[in-house]
Amino acid sequence: MEQNAQPVFGIEKLYIKDLSVEVPNAPEIFLEREAPQVEIKLNSNGRAVGEGVFEVVLTVTVTAKLGEKTVFLVEVGQGGIFRIQNVPEDQVEPLIAVACPNILFPYARETVSDAVTRAGFQPIVLQPVNFEGMYMQRLQQQEAAAGAPADASIQ
Repeated sequence: MEQNAQPVFGIEKLYIKDLSVEVPNAPEIFLEREAPQVEIKLNSNGRAVGEGVFEVVLTVTVTAKLGEKTVFLVEVGQGGIFRIQNVPEDQVEPLIAVACPNILFPYARETVSDAVTRAGFQPIVLQPVNFEGMYMQRLQQQEAAAGAPADASIQ
């Protein structure tokens, strides 16, 4: 009985849930010699899929542009199924929002780099991300929004 009460946090499965590569201006774009401007967006979502089992998907979108022309667009949804049991309720959300994306990020980074290379471009190496900082910032924004008047515009 006592062993069952121990907190459990484990990886059940890691997988690519979504992968998209677009090079809308090929082949002409390969003749450009200028370095493109690269924009990176990250998003993480988690949901329960069973008792004590959660799916977390880290989505990384990399867009490279030369002026108004899109050089390439790569989007990776790196998924994971995690077992989280016997963990205090107030600690589950931080695990899903911080620990799980930290585990998924190296896999997403590798997939992005590989996809960009296979599309014919120099690899993009994503820099480490502070998911705890992102989580804390989101909590602060939610607290600020909760304190805002009902008719206030929230962006």
